[in-house]
This record gives sequence, C-alpha cells and structure tokens, in this order.
Amino acid sequence: MKFRSISELRDYAAKANKKREAYTRQVFVCAGPGCLARGGLEIVQALRDELTKRKKDLDRSGIKVGINLGLTETGCHGLCEAGPLVTFEPDKLFYTHVSVKDIPEVVETTILGGKIIPRLLYKISGNGKGIARYTDIPFYSHQTRIALRNVGTIDPKSLDDYLAIGGFKAFYKALTKLTPDQVVDAVDKSKLRGRGGGGYLTGKKWKSCLKAGGDVRYLICNGDEGDPGAFMDRAIMEGDPYAVIEGMMIGAYALQTDKAYIYVRNEYPLAVKHLQLAIDRLREVGLLGKKILGTDFSLNIQINRGGGAFVCGESSALMRSLEGKVGEPRAKYVHSVVAGLYDKPTVLNNVETWTCVVAIINNGADWFARMGTENSSGTKAFSLVGKVKNTGLIEVPMGTSIRHIIYDLGGGIINDRPFKAVQTGGPSGGCLPESKLDLPVDFDTLTQAGSMMGSGGMIVMDDRTCMVDVAKYFVHFLIEESCGKCVPCREGLRQMDIMLDRVVHGNGDESLIGEIERLSDAMKLGSLCALGQSAPNPVMSTLTYFREEYLAHLKDKTCPAGVCKPLITYFINDACTGCMVCARNCPVECISGEKNKLHVIDSEICTRCGICSAVCKFNAVEVY
Repeated sequence: MKFRSISELRDYAAKANKKREAYTRQVFVCAGPGCLARGGLEIVQALRDELTKRKKDLDRSGIKVGINLGLTETGCHGLCEAGPLVTFEPDKLFYTHVSVKDIPEVVETTILGGKIIPRLLYKISGNGKGIARYTDIPFYSHQTRIALRNVGTIDPKSLDDYLAIGGFKAFYKALTKLTPDQVVDAVDKSKLRGRGGGGYLTGKKWKSCLKAGGDVRYLICNGDEGDPGAFMDRAIMEGDPYAVIEGMMIGAYALQTDKAYIYVRNEYPLAVKHLQLAIDRLREVGLLGKKILGTDFSLNIQINRGGGAFVCGESSALMRSLEGKVGEPRAKYVHSVVAGLYDKPTVLNNVETWTCVVAIINNGADWFARMGTENSSGTKAFSLVGKVKNTGLIEVPMGTSIRHIIYDLGGGIINDRPFKAVQTGGPSGGCLPESKLDLPVDFDTLTQAGSMMGSGGMIVMDDRTCMVDVAKYFVHFLIEESCGKCVPCREGLRQMDIMLDRVVHGNGDESLIGEIERLSDAMKLGSLCALGQSAPNPVMSTLTYFREEYLAHLKDKTCPAGVCKPLITYFINDACTGCMVCARNCPVECISGEKNKLHVIDSEICTRCGICSAVCKFNAVEVY
C-alpha cells in the first residue's frame, strides 16, 4: 500500500500499535553483532522451532504466537559482555549468556510456567545472587536513553514496529504544524551539539546553510564511525534505522532540500542492510520519493559505502569521497555549509544527532535543553570497552562523571585491579588519569583536560597498561589512516612513531621528550585538517599525566607496566607450584623445571610473549 495522506499513515500506525499492545508478553532476542557472534540468530530460530513444537501446550495455556505472544529479533541491548541476551516484557525479565540448549527450558519454565531460571540471571561480580529485572541492574538503571531509546525494543527491519511505537509522528508534526524555520529554531533552542566529535551547535549549522542561499542544498548523515572501540552509530543504524531516516526527513524539510545521503563505513554490512531495507520500504509506502503524504515535500535518500578510510570521517574528505574523488580534506576556510558536496551548501550530521532531532521535535526543545549541562545539553551515547567489567553500549546525561560511568555502569575494573587511565575521543582524544575520574563528561570539560568527547568511544585501562605503548598504538593507527596530503601530518606522524619507538626500546634520554613536544606543536599548527591537528593529543596527554613512565623507559630502561618487550624480563617467583602449565604452553620451550618444583625461565631464549603469565593461576610469573 501507499500512504497518500497523513491521515492514512496515522490510521495504519494506530492498527500497528493495537497489534503490539495485544501482546501480553513479548520476547526480545538481541541480534546485535556481539550476540550474533555468539549464536543470536540460532537462538531466535531455536525459539521459533520450540514454540512450534509446543503449540498444543501453548494453546492449552491460551498463548498464541503472533497474537498475544511476540517474538522479536532486535538490535543491540547494550550489555555486550553478557550476551547472548533475551528479555521478556512486561516483566522486564533479563536472561544472559543464553545458548540454544537453554531454549527448551526457557519455553517450558518461563514462557509456559511463568517462572524464572536463576542460572540465566545477571550477576554482579562478587555477588552470587542473580538480578531478575534489567531495570534493577546498575548498567541499565543509571542510563537515560534518547538516541538509543528504541534500540533493543523493536524489530529494526519492521516499519510496522516503528510506527507502533510512535515512529514518524515527529515528521508529520513538522510537516503539518511547523514551518521549516520553526523546525530550525526548535533544534537551535534545544542547544543540540553534533554528536560526531566536533560538537558544533546543530541549529547554528543549519541556519548557516540556509543563509548561504542557492537553489540546491544537500543533507548528509555521517555513519563513518571509525574510532577504535566505538560502535554507537553502528548500533543505532542496525537497531533503529527508521529513526535515523526520520531525523533526516525532518532535517530535509527544515533545510528545504530533496537530496540526502547516508555515508556508512564499509565494515558495517548489517547497518547497510537494515538501512537499505528501511529506505526501500519507505519508498514502497510513499514516505520517500515525490510529494510525500500528498504534500509538496519530496525527498530521495541514497546510501554510499565508505572505502574504510578513517580520514573520511572528516566532513570535507567525506564529501569528496561521495563525489567519487579521493577522500582528502579541504582547507578549513572552506565551510561545507557554504560550499560542501559538489560545492553546494551542505549540512552533515552524524547518526546519533539525527535520532536526537526526532526526540526534540516530539518532546520539545526545552525538554532536551533541560538535560545535561548549560553548554552540553541532552544525553550522549558511549561505547564502554577495555578493562571494565560491563563492556557495552550506554547513554547518560551530559555532565555525568567519568567515575560514575566506569564504576557504577561499568561495574569497575576487571579483577578489581587499580584503574590507570581512560581514553576518550578516539585517536584525536587523550588519556585521562585517576585524578580526573570526577570530571563531568561534556564537550568543553574533556577538551580542557587534554582529551575530547569525540564520537563517544571510551577505553578503560588498568595498571598493566603502558601509556607509552598506548600513545604509540594511536600514532601507528593514524599513520595508516592519514591521507598524506599535507606534510605536517604525513611526515610528522612517521617521525613521531620513530621517536616513540626509541622510547619503547629505551634508546635516548630526557631530551627526546622535548623533541616529541616540539614536533607535536608543529603538527598542531601546520596540519590541514583535524586528523593531523589532533593527532598529537594521545601523546601529549600521556606526557602530561604519565611523564614518569616516559622517564622510566629512558632513564631507568624499564617499562613499569611490563609491556614493552625490549625493556622487560620474565621470571618465576616462589609462588610457583610446579604445575608445569607455563612450560607446556611456552611456544619456544624456554621454561624448565620438574613437576611440583620451582620452574625457571631462560631469558636468552624467551621472546617476552607473555603466555606464561597469562596461563599461570598462581601469579607466579612476574616481570622486572
């Protein structure tokens, strides 16, 4: 069918909502990438098969699949560490580490019997008692979800599901009750800042584009999320594609354009699939194309896949890539809102920003502006990864402290080891030490501390992390990703890598630190785009907060964290029980000793691979 008017769309949405509300119980199976890797789709199929097999028992209990029992394959539920995940509504029952072999019991005990299976419940580390409801789990109870509001609660492939929960209400509200200028004013009043890293005021960007004039404007959604450890935009595109598109439709109406693009990184095939399914379905029902819902508004959206270049996350490089050219940045005096794609006025916002636009139009600018801080309104989604117990996807109000995120939502450091640093903002960000744990997370505070918000990646590190090694990792990453157009970035990064390699090997003295700092200043001043200008941030932040580690490498010729192979030697202490596990796992057979007696490592043969330390259960392997 095709919706020829807003009333037809509303009537259809009401029917979809009635069907959804008829479900007295719903089963949601996470089909995000983490759960898929652990058998999420197999669990969905096993549930379908078991429900079919138990149809007579279900009938006797008055349970009818698709009538009063819904089974939905959703996007990421967030708590990736505990997957595969299955939740039950309206009870808010939450099962973790579910496997195919658990499904018969799930159907028998929980769906038919209405009882809980204790072994599948989430357990807080150190506490054997399971938590039945996800609303009682700190990881979820401390969140405020706006951008992620639908992810994990709907079928991302179903337009009916999206309409049933109020999808496209914001769009037809904008279309019928607001002028384009009023939409722009609402976004401006909300103080929404772009969630892609730069933190520019979205309303101000839109106004600048309109002010540029011209008959042709372009609108782009940036889904080229490339920061190591970041997957917020990916989860939204995979789990709630219609919300991304609705936000773009509202933006296109406000900016009076009929041309829009979604630029998605090539490594996100599931996101591309779900977005394309959504676009095709919306064209089929008349919500994309010519004269949408019988109005004069028209819009075409096209997906373009990136070539895997990190630099194409930068706006001008992304636009050149869309044009079919090499993805290289332009000089910063050329503003994309004036001369962007094909040198026409262009607005580019990232995935999370577009989903926030929908919420702002639905709930009002003041509602959004009241959350967060004075200069960073609303909420922010983060991917919490690294040495933290609860890795996954979270969303919290701006201004939430780093400590609250890591210890209350994240559950603290794995094995309760000492916290050392948190890296925010990806390769353009920095590493913050324990003394900064109480900093509020917002655009300006993180920048002042020597890091940045970035797109929202947050990598937690414990005391066994070498900060020199971390700095070297990000520099090496940027060497591979630099477009090479300007000398300060291209050659500066290579020289920075050589200098850090010298530190890792203990080759040099304290003067080498001064050379690194001078090179960093030159790169910041001379690089063409933000990639080169911010490339020294991981290095400079580690020098600011962990200078003693650099000095230990250069003066004492040792790596305090026991990471840098040229500066460490493994040995076995008196805690050794002679179990011989380390000897059996050593790839170069450099460990000798009899069973139940102290073992010895031959340092001349040892390759410092660390396997012996990893397999020892008695903490008997140390480094000096």
